[in-house]
Amino acid sequence: MNPMYITFGLYLIAVLLIGLAAYFSTRNFDDYILGGRSLGSFVTAMSAGASDMSGWLLMGLPGAIYATGLSEAWIAIGLTIGAWANWLLVSGRLRVHTEYANNALTLPDYFYHRFGAKGQAMKVISALIILFFFTIYCASGVVAGARLFQSLFEGMSYETAMWLGAGATIAYTFIGGFLAVSWTDTVQASLMLFALILTPVMVYLSLGGAAEMTAAVHAVAAETGKEYGSLFAGTTFLGIISTAAWGLGYFGQPHILARFMAAENVKSLTNARRIGMTWMIICLGGAVAVGYFGIAYFGGHPEQLSAMGGNNERIFIALATLLFNPWIAGIILSAILAAVMSTLSCQLLVCSSAITEDFYKGFLRPNAEQKELVWVGRLMVLSVAVIAILIAANPDSKVLGLVSYAWAGFGAAFGPVVILSVLWKRMTANGALFGMIAGAVVVVLWAQLANPALAAAGLPTMYEIVPGFIACGLVVFVVSLLGKQPDAHILEKFEKADAQYRAER
Repeated sequence: MNPMYITFGLYLIAVLLIGLAAYFSTRNFDDYILGGRSLGSFVTAMSAGASDMSGWLLMGLPGAIYATGLSEAWIAIGLTIGAWANWLLVSGRLRVHTEYANNALTLPDYFYHRFGAKGQAMKVISALIILFFFTIYCASGVVAGARLFQSLFEGMSYETAMWLGAGATIAYTFIGGFLAVSWTDTVQASLMLFALILTPVMVYLSLGGAAEMTAAVHAVAAETGKEYGSLFAGTTFLGIISTAAWGLGYFGQPHILARFMAAENVKSLTNARRIGMTWMIICLGGAVAVGYFGIAYFGGHPEQLSAMGGNNERIFIALATLLFNPWIAGIILSAILAAVMSTLSCQLLVCSSAITEDFYKGFLRPNAEQKELVWVGRLMVLSVAVIAILIAANPDSKVLGLVSYAWAGFGAAFGPVVILSVLWKRMTANGALFGMIAGAVVVVLWAQLANPALAAAGLPTMYEIVPGFIACGLVVFVVSLLGKQPDAHILEKFEKADAQYRAER
């Protein structure tokens, strides 16, 4: 009868009921994958935000700030700039262009129809990239969920916590598809906002005010020899560029781009941008505050450090359980599960759609009925989830590390391709294909070979999204200009989509 467990349980029941409601609103595969392109401004904004901000928002980012200080806040700054640019440059254009691209339901399908029949190879390659990096991304959500369940239920093994943490997400995604994911995202985004405002405020009040908090941070800094309060301490210009470069990833995230594709119209995306960016700035600011205020709190209460369990990424969990009434703590900690579930669910759905739409329907069963496609999609959700759980089986996995690798892969492989596909009509199928491959390969090689070699030589490393994004953009541009101009019907379709976007915005 622990109040925290009851609150947590009620939250899980609520999201499953939402999934059940969405089940009865899902009539065909279009509904299951994109909700029939019917999302309004508020749901689009909250769903895009919640699907973006996974467990790293409440675990990885506060943990990084707690360990290093405000120099890690460049991640939040870069993400804010990148998200704003993505809403402004890509969202409305992609909504219209996917409709002209044979009403494409997935990113690979959009690439295929945007560049004509020559895009067949691109459809396969892009679907494989999605499956590779998203399976790793899904694993990060499973790890974050397992950490939360371990913190709540003392004595629970990592393996049991892992299956429990993933179970509810798999259930409502399996049942309700995109509508269930989007509706629950709206609830979960609201919960995350509440938690990230209330928790820093409670830590601040418990410390007694700004002067006491500053003194506590200075005391910890004097003891550890670190400078926690500066954006520039302990980092370099290259380090700032590397950290802020997280913002580049937004342009290529299939689960975020899917929200743009599902919006009701271009007009609704303008309102969604305002709502979404407000939500994002508050949440990122709250996450940074949790990590920074946590330095002061545990500096002044070293006897409570055991609540961290020796893992910096548990800073939010520790503060919630120490400072709040158990009933409120249950709601606050549900926000972590909300962050995990909202991102994991849409990632499972994007993987499922890539397999079902781009492989099963594209190659095996072109004339498959809608009901068959929906059930194949559901089975693919289960399959990808099991693989992600197997990857997450290592209890020492770091949430931020897994997320950063997958985020870089998508940002570098798809980001420049998506941007140029909606802005530049001269772009060719070969340019897009070779650029995509270049971005993905550079990310993998840089992460696995270049960064370890630089670190071993005592040289500064760089986040792999930077060289990957540059490589992709250059290859797209050069290969497109060297090749012959796209066919007339492709250019005409681009011009019509562009004209419609300008008329609607």
